[in-house]
Amino acid sequence: MASAIIIGNGRMGALVARTLEATGRFEVVGVYDVDTIGALADAAAADIAIDFSHLSAIPQVAAYVARTGTALVSGTTGLTDEELALLRAAGEHAPVVWSPNYALGVAVLRRLAAQAAEALADFDIEIVETHHNKKADAPSGTAKALLAAVDPEGSCDVVYGREGMVGARTAREIGVHAVRGGTVAGTHEVHFFGPDEEVCLTHRATSRQIFASGAVAAAERLMACAPGFYTFDQLMFGD
Repeated sequence: MASAIIIGNGRMGALVARTLEATGRFEVVGVYDVDTIGALADAAAADIAIDFSHLSAIPQVAAYVARTGTALVSGTTGLTDEELALLRAAGEHAPVVWSPNYALGVAVLRRLAAQAAEALADFDIEIVETHHNKKADAPSGTAKALLAAVDPEGSCDVVYGREGMVGARTAREIGVHAVRGGTVAGTHEVHFFGPDEEVCLTHRATSRQIFASGAVAAAERLMACAPGFYTFDQLMFGD
């Protein structure tokens, strides 16, 4: 049985712990949160660490992985370039995967959005994400990943919402919009508007279980990998 530690004891962390144990192939040997993250400095190596905590914990998490060689699945969002660089550097010592979303359907949505953006190059693109009223960061990490999928070169002008006399929409503009309310687990839409027609690609999560199940599936595959920094798509689709 593989040993696992959970970093982040909120709703996602608790759900991941239950999902791990339900497989019968993992034993959760430790749980850490932002108040106890300092204890990671002396924690023993585990087979896998799964982190759905807070960006402030990234330095300690990366240091733990570098010290112990423990494989890491990170789903913490809102990371800066510097914090993401810490995870990449940890990949020199252990297999590491980071993704803003571990739903398999979202991974497929990104691939479809990239294909649609290439095929519909003259269409206007708008991204809309909707989440529960407790979500702290906006736009969501998934929305940012979708933006990267439709504009991989980063050549478009990104507008985060619109207000006032903004004038006509420019040809190289992509709108990204965040909606918050209720208990929505997560809805992401990528709209392609052309002359007299619209294509809309949508992923709708009805519970957080899909994210926990995807993270556990990634963990099982990651433990068989060599040290490196991986994407969810690489683990699930072999890209």
